[in-house]
Amino acid sequence: MIHEDKEKYSDILENSISYLENHGYENIKADMDGYETPKSYHKAGSDISITPDIVAIKEGRKHYFDISLKSEKPKLLKSKWLFLNTLSNLKSSRFRLITARGHYKFTEDMLESINLSHKNLIKI
Repeated sequence: MIHEDKEKYSDILENSISYLENHGYENIKADMDGYETPKSYHKAGSDISITPDIVAIKEGRKHYFDISLKSEKPKLLKSKWLFLNTLSNLKSSRFRLITARGHYKFTEDMLESINLSHKNLIKI
């Protein structure tokens, strides 16, 4: 989810965190009040900053999660997903997307357009 949508969809972020807690994820960091903020990555030469929505650990492996919701800036969202996917591959981590009802088709179309259609979606 891009920064502009964080306040509007804070309830989905909370539901996602409780889902992950119930499925055995630990040391959860979220870009939300009450949780430690995950590490941000800054693009050199610009003011763009990428922060994963949720970072958690399960069975000793770090997992990056991004919440996929319909957005006014799909290009920014695609670049965020590609970056997080590459980062997770470099660090032997996992990257997964969380989506909610009403956003499934948007998410699948976006993943297909950037050749990440093999990613398993977590549907909440």
